[in-house]
Amino acid sequence: MTHPTTTPRTVAELTDAVLAGAHGTDPAGLSVTSAFWLYHTTRLAGGGVTYHNHYLLLRVGDSFGACSFEAGELAPDFCENASGHSLDKLLRAESAPVRVAALDAYLAHQRPHRAAPDAEAVTLPVGTPEVRAAARDAAIAGLLDLAPGARVALIGVVNPLVAAIRERGGVCLPCDLNLRTTQWGEPITDDMTEVLAHADAVVATGMTLSNGTFDLILEHCRERAVPLVVYAQSGAAVARAFLASGVTGLSAEPFPFSQFSADETALYRYRADGAAA
Repeated sequence: MTHPTTTPRTVAELTDAVLAGAHGTDPAGLSVTSAFWLYHTTRLAGGGVTYHNHYLLLRVGDSFGACSFEAGELAPDFCENASGHSLDKLLRAESAPVRVAALDAYLAHQRPHRAAPDAEAVTLPVGTPEVRAAARDAAIAGLLDLAPGARVALIGVVNPLVAAIRERGGVCLPCDLNLRTTQWGEPITDDMTEVLAHADAVVATGMTLSNGTFDLILEHCRERAVPLVVYAQSGAAVARAFLASGVTGLSAEPFPFSQFSADETALYRYRADGAAA
């Protein structure tokens, strides 16, 4: 694989570098072998929240690219003709979820998480959705090095991750576009700038890649030297490309995601310094 000589500062810069051949194989020579659109809902036992998730998945060879998106942002019939398209075409698509999924597929194909020497594999146990979500979110929170009482902006709220941040001594500042309260009744803001202004650390979902907020979060954390952990099913390989330019920790969960299995599955943790836990 070709190693780029410059570190991307934005998702657009990374995409341009891929199209220019800075990351290895010309994307024009790689084609999507399968494309699928998923709508998934889940409600964990004891919780009052139903999570609604939409995903676009693109397979290239032995790897998948993924991007989550908001309802109505991409129709399922996109997949009707997507298989067979070259990645360079999809990297230039008008739709942000399509571009992110294509970029994720390209980067995962170039360097699969399962083979990355700087990745720490974490096995999620056999069990119920509640057991597996708790294990996943404890692994994510384990990427944080928190002083007692540190304020953690959580951008993209799942209740087990709120609990995991608290268990590590942090004070969670939750932000989400769709949820209004946590499982415990605390208010959730939809104003990202509100929680970022007070955060000692930031945990953000990979969905920020598709809704256009990732670059803003990244710039904020770089400028203020605030640790940024990304938990990503969506765009995990894309977020990995920013480990040297603002992302300090990453939980990468390539497809098939944990919620689609009751058996053991793996996620991959990365740290900007490359150190294992």
